[in-house]
Amino acid sequence: MATHKSAEKRNRQAERHCEHNNAVKSSIKTGVKTVVEAVESKDPDAAKAALAKTVPAIAKAAAKGAFHKKTASRKISRLTKRVNTLKA
Repeated sequence: MATHKSAEKRNRQAERHCEHNNAVKSSIKTGVKTVVEAVESKDPDAAKAALAKTVPAIAKAAAKGAFHKKTASRKISRLTKRVNTLKA
């Protein structure tokens, strides 16, 4: 348990950051789910629209530190690849 004032503050900050990151990750999971559902229903317009909303959210989460840069890149790549399969 933290005993110094600075350590207590660091714990409070860590809790806030953790809550924020979890909220961001949850919203991104929802976005990914909408893209996947649109792809599975074979609706290219809905899939592209959902992808257009989800990709910047993933990139922003990576920039803010909720995801690692390469994790975000991998998620974006896999989603884009799934949406592009609708064209073929």
